[in-house]
Amino acid sequence: MAGHSKWKQIKHYKAATDAKRGALFTKLIREITVAAKHGGGDPNGNPRLRTAIDTAKSASMPKENIDRAIKKGTGELEGVEYHEVLYEAFAPGGVALMIQALTDNANRTVAEVRLRLSRNGGNLGATNSVSWMFERKGQIYVSATAYPNEDQAMEAALDAGATDFEREDDQYIISTAAADFHIVRSALSSKGVNPAEAEIAWIPRQTVRVEGKDAEGVIKLIELLEDLDDVQKVDGNFDMDVSAMTA
Repeated sequence: MAGHSKWKQIKHYKAATDAKRGALFTKLIREITVAAKHGGGDPNGNPRLRTAIDTAKSASMPKENIDRAIKKGTGELEGVEYHEVLYEAFAPGGVALMIQALTDNANRTVAEVRLRLSRNGGNLGATNSVSWMFERKGQIYVSATAYPNEDQAMEAALDAGATDFEREDDQYIISTAAADFHIVRSALSSKGVNPAEAEIAWIPRQTVRVEGKDAEGVIKLIELLEDLDDVQKVDGNFDMDVSAMTA
């Protein structure tokens, strides 16, 4: 789990320096559209949509963009038909990757993913080649600075139904079963514990330590993959020295 959360720290660092808002909005709009398509346009009755809207608001997406994406999902406005796809892959240093995408053309997406993998020391794996190394879990990240009493934060998380609670640097990482993610998040909010970020992700059962050129190669490859419009996010089973990468 440490490898996953440390990669999030690296991405947060990069987000502050790169500020790729346009590409981020594209990904968020797709998630809102798909969430509305599958669960309806009312966020009160559609937990996935509610999470997508909260994420979009935290990224300062204009309300009209959010509303338009919902209407495209519900069919009130004409829009593109997106499908969810999941790719399993290998990166330098023996690292396994789970690549989540939303696409209107699966042939295009797999070709783009395969090309970036092959050109950067990775390769696409067969179905179930790496997924057994991961668990699908909810992850809720809470600022330890905003809630300095760790015991109270832990009690609130466990009372809300969390399966695990840990502190890493200046954040608490609250884990949930994937099916309970939205329930736990809502329960925490009702207790006044508001997450800095929350998601359902592929969490590694064990991590692989990568250093030096392998570490640089993994980071570069994930960046290139996540730069693709169709790719929503990439999770990996690696661990590395974050301070060295962000210095």
